[in-house]
Amino acid sequence: MFAGKYRNLCIVGFAFAAIPLAAQTPVAHVSRIGQEHAIDRHLADDDEFRIPLLELVDHGKKVFCANWTDQDGAGRPLTKGTGKPVSDPTAPLKGARGWNRVSGPDANSCAGCHNQPYGIPGGGGDLATGVFVLGQRFDFVTFSSKDNLPTRGAVDESGRPVTLESLANFRATTGMFGAGYLEMMAREITEDLQAIRDSIKRGETRKLVSKGISFGVLTRRPDNTWDISGVTGLPRISVLSPTPLDPPTLVIRPWHQASNVVSLREFTNNAFNQHHGMQSTERFGVDRDPDGDGVVNELTRADITAAAVYQAVLQVPGQVVPNDPEIERAVLNGEKVFSKIGCATCHIPALPLSRRNWTYTEPNPFNPTTNLRVGQAQTLKVDLNDPSLPQPRLKPASPDAQWLMVPAYTDFKLHDITDPKDSYVESLDMNWPVWAEKFRGGNRKFLTKRLWGSANEPPYFHHGLFTTLRTSVLAHAGEALDSRKAFEALPDYDKDSLIEFLKSLQVLPPGTKDLVVDENYRPKVWSGTRQAAGRQAVAPGLAKSPPMTR
Repeated sequence: MFAGKYRNLCIVGFAFAAIPLAAQTPVAHVSRIGQEHAIDRHLADDDEFRIPLLELVDHGKKVFCANWTDQDGAGRPLTKGTGKPVSDPTAPLKGARGWNRVSGPDANSCAGCHNQPYGIPGGGGDLATGVFVLGQRFDFVTFSSKDNLPTRGAVDESGRPVTLESLANFRATTGMFGAGYLEMMAREITEDLQAIRDSIKRGETRKLVSKGISFGVLTRRPDNTWDISGVTGLPRISVLSPTPLDPPTLVIRPWHQASNVVSLREFTNNAFNQHHGMQSTERFGVDRDPDGDGVVNELTRADITAAAVYQAVLQVPGQVVPNDPEIERAVLNGEKVFSKIGCATCHIPALPLSRRNWTYTEPNPFNPTTNLRVGQAQTLKVDLNDPSLPQPRLKPASPDAQWLMVPAYTDFKLHDITDPKDSYVESLDMNWPVWAEKFRGGNRKFLTKRLWGSANEPPYFHHGLFTTLRTSVLAHAGEALDSRKAFEALPDYDKDSLIEFLKSLQVLPPGTKDLVVDENYRPKVWSGTRQAAGRQAVAPGLAKSPPMTR
């Protein structure tokens, strides 16, 4: 499955002389001659528990790389990218209206956008692959002055004309490297916060802290209602509850740059419908055709599991430190500067993940409705440290280690890192419903960027409009303004060293075994510089550390 020089690349094309299996039941024999399907078969539900792990991962990669055709069900004539019916069913999304770069469907495959670096399916993407988030609420964006039906093509829900800037938020295509470790870390933090919440008695206020990260305070009033005004760093949907008596969920949502999506599975279900018009049975129903394209059971539950697991087991990023002594010294100095000026306050270099969560499971216990949930099927378990999975991987410091450090450089929190006058402030806030005024009030809060692997996944920042890391550093404002000013006040050597350190945080070529390598991707052999600085010659992910407290 992962052997050979090109094991991480997509092999795309048609699956000749093959027919897909139905989602739940066998299909009658149909002649295979002349059919044009993207993959040779779909998994039947429960196949994910019967086939070997690497076969499941390989199938997930095929689903991720497939260039879907209308025979597979690509396109969604009668539904929007949100899954809701189109505003104007008399003008279905087919023919010349079948594809739209802004409102979607806008891609033939997941790998068409997620492919950097090294052509790895699941990576980041070029500026050309950026997505117009929330554009999918429209049928087919036209900007025509003659089009006045709300969300058909030119006016929003309130009947106001839209522009390219006001109808959606432009975002860079994000890489999914190390995704399994990230999702398990998010679940573990969620469990910590919920345990604190559940321990709060009437009339008490407790600090919400996990792994040294503060999410503010939560109060339970004497009348048993909840005061969420002191909670910080979480999206609106994670702190609101149906009634004041219901506790907030406090769920960490690590996907989408505005912290809007809980799991790889939810992310995958969303993307297949929005970008490709491929509808999963778990969300749209078995033997149902809500998009009216004449194809049912376009993606089985097992297909979605395979695609989620493929992303979960992608390799983790590492660090490239050239053997040039001058660059080596600069990288080490830049790492110190990174902490000195406060970058590491939010971009926490590494966080501890407990041993029980080195096993990735499907489904996520915090999945929202319309996604597979615990109890609706068996639980699939995958050891993220399995050496047969794509390399490199994180490794515990010792066989009996209870904690594994995940060097993602993030705190899993939302932060306001923009200036109100900044032209890069987003026009819409996706964490509010479309009918709320705050939906159109704009968004300035973003998840702390995971810096691991970011150096060779340009372009940069949430919008992908920056071509250099230095520009990204200088764009920090809001909560990060002090750190930016500290950077600006540094001597030139320290500024350049910081950039050199950021440049070292890279996705490594497929199959690389070590996390810290030189420019030839061989295990890094440090000069006396690192030892003289009192540093260990190990990657942050290999450090043995107990859980952080504050």
